[in-house]
Amino acid sequence: MKKVWKFAASLFLAVPLLALSAGVGDEVGLVYLNTPAGEKLLDEASDDQDFLPLAIQYEVQKNLAYCGPASCVMVLNAIGVEAPETGAHRDYRFFTQDNLFSEKAERVISADTVKKQGMTLAELAGVLRANGVEANAVHAEDDGMDAFRRQARSRVKRDDEFVLINYLRSSIDQKTGGHISPLAAYDADSDRFLILDVSRYKYPPVWVETEALFKAMATKDSTSAKNRGYVLVRK
Repeated sequence: MKKVWKFAASLFLAVPLLALSAGVGDEVGLVYLNTPAGEKLLDEASDDQDFLPLAIQYEVQKNLAYCGPASCVMVLNAIGVEAPETGAHRDYRFFTQDNLFSEKAERVISADTVKKQGMTLAELAGVLRANGVEANAVHAEDDGMDAFRRQARSRVKRDDEFVLINYLRSSIDQKTGGHISPLAAYDADSDRFLILDVSRYKYPPVWVETEALFKAMATKDSTSAKNRGYVLVRK
């Protein structure tokens, strides 16, 4: 693996990761980044420009419901829009999972509500727009797998555009329900996307085949009563 990727990938090993049982994810072809096969995929990925900017700005969700805010913070800091003060770092400005919820963002969904139930796809896009970026939510039911692959791939190959996905973990043989994280790379030979999972305490970043990932997004969100999907983000 290239030295820069080796360094960036090591950021995900700074805290203990869930011990994975043999065979976990075999049915849907999961390849975890902290394996030789996962490292090789990153080294040889056809489209990987989003990996380093996101890795540098990596966030672990601060509670079990904050996968959406953590993902937003990673993208907003990586994309370089003007950030608010943190209140603890003098004149240095950057997004955190607390100051993300500005007055404008609170009109989309409040921080207290997110702590109780997480965020829907539309709310995810709305909070991003409230913080100064263009964000377009696409429900899986509104578009097909080929369109998702094309649009997501076109963004992970640019370091100023990003993709957040809202998917059902159990659909890709992981534990628990709906989840949000950014995509960071795509490997054309294996047709896999790399998810930089914001619940680092639970799972490492993982390569998922496009078909399996799309099926995980084409699942019903009980809060919105709509399919999950993805958000396309740019400055």
